Amino acid sequence: MTLPGQDGESRCGYVAIVGRPNVGKSTLLNHLLRQKLSITSRKPQTTRHNVLGIKTEGAVQILFVDTPGLHQNQSKAINRYMNRAATTAIHDVDVIVFVVDRIAWTDEDEMVAGRLADVKCPVILALNKVDQIDEKNVLLPHIQTLAARLPAAEIVPISALRNDNLDVLERLITERLPLGEHFFPQDQITDRSSRFMAAELVREKITRQLGAELPYQMTVEIEEFKQEGATLHIGALVLVERDSQKRILIGDKGARIKKIGQAARLDMETLFQCKVMLKLWVKVKTGWSDDEWALRSLGYDG
Repeated sequence: MTLPGQDGESRCGYVAIVGRPNVGKSTLLNHLLRQKLSITSRKPQTTRHNVLGIKTEGAVQILFVDTPGLHQNQSKAINRYMNRAATTAIHDVDVIVFVVDRIAWTDEDEMVAGRLADVKCPVILALNKVDQIDEKNVLLPHIQTLAARLPAAEIVPISALRNDNLDVLERLITERLPLGEHFFPQDQITDRSSRFMAAELVREKITRQLGAELPYQMTVEIEEFKQEGATLHIGALVLVERDSQKRILIGDKGARIKKIGQAARLDMETLFQCKVMLKLWVKVKTGWSDDEWALRSLGYDG
């Protein structure tokens, strides 16, 4: 059997990875690309922006769009921004991968399913983290329940973290891509800037190391990004909303911010393939996460 793309016909299309927070969307993107692009943590709402990941193999170019988790809490401007970003992606793609977590089905999953009810493009439901299901006999009845909820969707059990069944998922995606020329060069992996990627890496390390200690009223802005010889100099400003958050982030005698900087620098050197000198500053900017103008100035502009 000839698979799509193997017949020499060029295929290219956008694929939105959607779902509620913390179901493994960014981990799925990274493993499909076979390299780290989206930041990850165990904390919900780690992803705040749509991130494009480009995978080109032969005649097939898949443009994955990792989206923020769709959630019901829209009390702040940043929450509304994330929901707008994800909703926009749903209506601008050729294929949708709806990621759900094992045998759980929440009100937010139901909300996502409702938003997909009227889409015109194919929907693939990726049942993630199946390796963590202890009682395998509950899997088939759950798949049947999901099939009743989304009768038009193709359902595929996967484990993004363990790469289980991702080849099947990718084949299903490729079969649904439209014929067409590639939009990006073969060696390009994203349309995001290096400054954006640097800011995201710093934010990932903060989220991972602080967890519940620091609320999500934190963002990162790159103020310096300059190559000098073989060394890339990066200066990052971390914005928080209260003095108490600043103290937590800096830590005793600066120990915590130093540890965050060291971890981020190592990832940056891997990403940018050069020596990196990273400097971090922390500043209080009260109310930035609920200020539409401040969000736009910080790059939350859709």
